[in-house]
Amino acid sequence: MVGSPNGNFSDSGSPPPSQPPPGFESEYELSQVSNLDDLEQEYDQYKVAEDRERVVGRGEDEYDEEYLRKGKVDYRETELDYWNSTSGSTNLLSPRVTIPSYEENQVGPFDIFYHDLRDRMTWGAIRHYFESVFPIIKWLPFYNWKWGYGDLIAGITVGCVLVPQSMSYAQIASLPPQYGLYSSFVGAFIYSLFATSKDVCIGPVAVMSLETAKVIEETMKKVPEGDREVTGPVIATALALLCGIVATGAGVLRLGFLVELISLNAVAGFMTGSSINIIAGQVPGLMGFKKYVHTRDATYKIIINTLKNLHRTKLDAVFGLIPLVILYLWKWWCSSYGPKLADRHFRNDPKKRNVLKTFYFYSQAMRSAVIIIVFTAISYGVTKGQENPKISVLGKVPKGLKDVHLMKVPKGLLSKMGSSIPSSIIVLLLEHISIAKSFGRVNNYKVVPDQELIAIGATNLIGTFFHAYPATGSFSRSALKAKCNVRTPMSGVFSGACVLLALYCLTHAFYYIPSATLSAVIIHAVSDLCASYKTSWNFYKMNPGDFVAFIVTVFITVFSSIDYGIYFAMCWSAALLLLKNAFAPGRFLGRVEVAEVVNAEVDPNVESVGENASLQLDGSQAQSSVESSSKKLDPLDKNAVQSSYSNDVSGNKINNQIGQKLVYHTKWISYDRSYSREFNPEVPIQPPPPGVIVYRFGDSYTYMNCGRHYDIIFDEVRRTTRRGQMINAVRKVDRPWNDPGEWETPRWFKKLTNKKRTAEEWAEIEAQEARDSERKMHDDRPLLKIICLDFSQCSQTDSTAIQNLTDLRKQVNRYADRQVEFHICGLYAPWVKRALVNFGFGTVNEEYSDESLLAGHRSYHVARAPTSLEDGLGSPGQYNVYPASGTNLPFFHVEIPDFNKWDL
Repeated sequence: MVGSPNGNFSDSGSPPPSQPPPGFESEYELSQVSNLDDLEQEYDQYKVAEDRERVVGRGEDEYDEEYLRKGKVDYRETELDYWNSTSGSTNLLSPRVTIPSYEENQVGPFDIFYHDLRDRMTWGAIRHYFESVFPIIKWLPFYNWKWGYGDLIAGITVGCVLVPQSMSYAQIASLPPQYGLYSSFVGAFIYSLFATSKDVCIGPVAVMSLETAKVIEETMKKVPEGDREVTGPVIATALALLCGIVATGAGVLRLGFLVELISLNAVAGFMTGSSINIIAGQVPGLMGFKKYVHTRDATYKIIINTLKNLHRTKLDAVFGLIPLVILYLWKWWCSSYGPKLADRHFRNDPKKRNVLKTFYFYSQAMRSAVIIIVFTAISYGVTKGQENPKISVLGKVPKGLKDVHLMKVPKGLLSKMGSSIPSSIIVLLLEHISIAKSFGRVNNYKVVPDQELIAIGATNLIGTFFHAYPATGSFSRSALKAKCNVRTPMSGVFSGACVLLALYCLTHAFYYIPSATLSAVIIHAVSDLCASYKTSWNFYKMNPGDFVAFIVTVFITVFSSIDYGIYFAMCWSAALLLLKNAFAPGRFLGRVEVAEVVNAEVDPNVESVGENASLQLDGSQAQSSVESSSKKLDPLDKNAVQSSYSNDVSGNKINNQIGQKLVYHTKWISYDRSYSREFNPEVPIQPPPPGVIVYRFGDSYTYMNCGRHYDIIFDEVRRTTRRGQMINAVRKVDRPWNDPGEWETPRWFKKLTNKKRTAEEWAEIEAQEARDSERKMHDDRPLLKIICLDFSQCSQTDSTAIQNLTDLRKQVNRYADRQVEFHICGLYAPWVKRALVNFGFGTVNEEYSDESLLAGHRSYHVARAPTSLEDGLGSPGQYNVYPASGTNLPFFHVEIPDFNKWDL
């Protein structure tokens, strides 16, 4: 195999056995110097060349093991691989191997434009942006009758649920029922134009309705008495306006990532707490004494007041409790027990089984509408013609769009609502995005959060022209659409049409709907928002901290308010983010040698194999013939697997038994592997060579954690290495105040307190002090030579961290009284590398890393690739060898070097 200057290797020929290895001719000539070290080096090189010739002539199996143990270079791993033309492998890490040059340039300000911005500033990118605002343009031309049929069925099904739920949720928002219907049909129509989710159903929801009620109550307290312009519907519509503006602006600016700042457990916490609050607030209406309980108080107060007023229960309880029990029984039968009976009794008749399951599915979907129809008919029979009905009914609902007109915002209203806006916006956006992404994952399509913000914003902005109050995605209705196999967002048009039909044709029937029945429907629907015990336990299994956040959020929501629950959830998520950043883990690394074994058989009775173990061919059992200890032995131990070029001293042929040549390489892992589970804790870790410290950043290296990393690294330096100039050798007056060494009793104080000592005693004391001083001067710890920093897990840094690293380098150099090499590994962020290079890291410079440091420490990584695409990796064809990183940055490495091979 011949090496060319461009790194091209082929099988065109091989040097004769009598030639020295490539790269050693010039070294032999340069070694003709007079000092003994160079003569010894010359002799070693001559013996190595002779040894290589002997290996090529005699073959691998006849290689002298005893000589290899005495030699300094193992040619089985270097020159034989280098000269082996049949395998196509080229090991360029042997001494004095020439590699191609690669000058690595640094990233600059213009690279930001060319890499990140240029493609976004073309006419095509602008056109793509405007097309993305209206996703309907992409799928509407492909619309067909089959899609239309699926959307029609799903839309009508959801519309039948949407009508009663809208009026119920308007009741939660303390608004007349028609405003819930206005929000429903506007949201269904507008969302279909901007949506990237086919499943989400936009309209009034329980949590947002509760938040709207709180905003109305708090704002009305600030409005002067007698002001008739400011009403509940006006405040609700103004809230929709503000939410729409914020959501649309965030979507246009592509700020959807901000929604991700709140974690899933926090969302589940305030959703659960809010559902408990809603359920507690509906119980008084269910029992008929709503006017005696203030349902806007904290949840625990509502529960207490409800229990105090149970004796005021009226006939409404019949129209509330009975529907509630029927709803839960209906759900249990249609969703659980009924399908199980169908599977059991129609196991051999799939057609009937599917028909019965379809019937159960649509029966479950229509349960709320059926219950309301039945009990409205009963209410009509009970209350018809009565001026003072015995039960509370919904009352008059205006026909059509009577209350729809252009909204007028009274002067000063928006400023009075300011304190309540943040929590409302968070609930609106967070609930919608989380629902949309959930159904996108389940049904295998992509949801664009930025576009969903535009969709929800446009829906609420346009809704203000119809006096709608804030609408967002509903989990229960979205789940129903998904189960109906909805095909496109066009189903929202059919749902909105159902609501409009109800507004024009069914308003007279709405008058007799019992309020208690609506409360039962609300309680039944909202109970699905409560996290089950399985969800809570899953939070604990995933992360105990998330479980604590979930529980605390629920308690704050129950015992304080939804707003505080939301704010706590946000603060908790932000605190965890900052905490993980501020206390980003850093680990000191040691080395182990690992090899990959393909298609190996695992023997559960064997844990490890010693050097002289005999392994059966089937790998079922290993018997140790040398070790008398009870420790089990590792068949992959390098001591047992010497090399495929020769057998080990015990005659063991482990490579042949497993049918593979084990190639071991150095792997750097944390010493704290028993906690991190990074590696088998039973495998002993070898420390780096004396004077070498390897440290890995566990996260971004920023201003928040750089001080902590500084202390950890410098404390390790002082613990494992000695000073370049011993502190006891420095006069006390010249020592720094912050590191003066150990305190010693002054000589004058000793004489003052021990005047009765004889001259001989003083001489003995002085001799002992001299011996102690000499002992303190002797330190067996090595001098610090190398600090290797692994940036493979570090994605970003900042100017504070770079300055901190510079200060660390100065402090370490002062401690070692020499230039300490700082090697940087695994750095893939170009701007981080640019910052380090600008501050003298990675390059050869007189101040921090002069040329003398590279003597014996020059290490590069190289990569190879087939010359032609027809040549597979490892084929006997030609290969091109390239430097893996810039040769002008010798202190930057692709991975952590094997410092054990360096001349330290």
